Order: sequence, then structure tokens, then C-alpha cells
Amino acid sequence: PYVFTLGTVVRKKNFHVLLSLLQDEEMELVISGRLDEPEYVSFIENQANELGIRDRVHLTGKITEEEKAWYYRNCVAFAFPSIAEGFGLPVVEAMSYGKPLFLSNRTALPEVGGDVAFYFDDFDGEKMRQVFWEGMECYQMKNMREAIRERAKAFSWDKAAEQYLEVYRSVG
Repeated sequence: PYVFTLGTVVRKKNFHVLLSLLQDEEMELVISGRLDEPEYVSFIENQANELGIRDRVHLTGKITEEEKAWYYRNCVAFAFPSIAEGFGLPVVEAMSYGKPLFLSNRTALPEVGGDVAFYFDDFDGEKMRQVFWEGMECYQMKNMREAIRERAKAFSWDKAAEQYLEVYRSVG
């Protein structure tokens, strides 16, 4: 089983904090997206080496839409610990698959995830693991898959365009 995350691999995405979730021997981490900061990629790899988990951390680089869909379908959860985010489109994509969402409680992410996501209040490894495993249990017990998919529908392009037109007409 693996946790999936997606985005340009830069320090503000905070992906390195997800390494703490790999203390479970069974878990792997897949990080996909442009590798725009080579020093940050090296930092992640070095941290994984120090923790003895490098073989379970996969930095794929850019992926195709088909590969992205495969990762979303097959991951056990989607995690996005970004500390600087304008919106968080990968979160909406993950929601459309009904996957458990583990997000930073910063920037716009709580607005996107709403009450169907689980939030990292800080990035202490033990606290993150607690949020993750309690969230996974809650996801299973409350059968949250459909509620998460329903929330994704609130962010459709058609709905956004419709709302924009309403604002435009009200101003004109």
C-alpha cells in the first residue's frame, strides 16, 4: 500500500514531512510532479536514507494523465502537506476518486477539503502518524468515499464558470 502525493516538488509543498508516515513497514510513498528544486529532491532522498526507508520512497517526476489516474485509483490515501498553496487542484482530483485526504491545515486547503479531509495541525512525525491512522480508521468506519466524491463535485469547471457569469451579470 502507498500514500500518493502530487505537485511540483519544491520546498513549499513540504513533501518531506510525509516520510514520518513510513514507519509502518508496509507503507510506501509516491511523490509525483516536476522536480523543480534539485536540492529539495536531494534533501528528501537524504532524509529517506537516514531513516532507512529510501527503498519505499518513489519520486517519479512528471507523469502522464493515465499514470496519474492509476496512482489515484490504487493509493490507500492522498496526502498534501503544502504550506503555500493557492488552491490545491490535486486535492480535488483525489476527492473525485473518493480517497482519504490528509492535508495541511494551512492556506486554502481546509476550504477545499472541508469536513471530508483530515488535517495535519503541525508536522511532528508522531502527531502526523496519529492523524493518519485515526483518519484511516474514521474513513473506513464512516464509509466516507461517497461523501468525498460529492464534495469534489462542488469544484467542477462548469459550476465555477456558472458562478463567474452570475458575478459578471450582477456587476454589469
